[in-house]
Amino acid sequence: MEENRTFVASLVGVRMPSVLLRSTAGPSVDLARLGPGRTVLYVYPLNGQPGVDLPPGWDTIPGARGCTAQACDFRDHHDVLRAAGVARVFGLSAQRRGYQRELVDRLHLPFAMLADPAFALRHALGLPTFEAGTLTVYQRLTLIIQCDVVEHVFHPIAEPDRHARQVLTWLTSEGSLA
Repeated sequence: MEENRTFVASLVGVRMPSVLLRSTAGPSVDLARLGPGRTVLYVYPLNGQPGVDLPPGWDTIPGARGCTAQACDFRDHHDVLRAAGVARVFGLSAQRRGYQRELVDRLHLPFAMLADPAFALRHALGLPTFEAGTLTVYQRLTLIIQCDVVEHVFHPIAEPDRHARQVLTWLTSEGSLA
């Protein structure tokens, strides 16, 4: 637990690195140039795809399940997050853009997903990963970024299907003080 607090504290106040990631919305996104206002960047392990098996043992790995439910929670609360002052929402995983594009289309997501198959953000910020079968995937976490600086970190995330609401609660209480 102390190790997690140290990890989270080490990210708060850090300027986002210049990491260029492919976006499902078209142009690539430079994380060092997100622009004014708050960005919610939720990082997740991987989304399942119809007809594609998940890695062996996926259901038994703590923190692995819930990626689709998390995306749907952010979709369902997108307008409320925007009304609370969020300028942008992005989901990010190590999956390739084509895989994420299918997810955006299937779930009707009103925000873009960012593809980081080379783990550039992990290398730049020391983000945690885990192994699932032969895959390396990101651990679930969310960065609240204000004017290109990490303002808050959620990690670990116990209930991915309710996480957008957790972010919203923070934004309307602690986050509104910033």
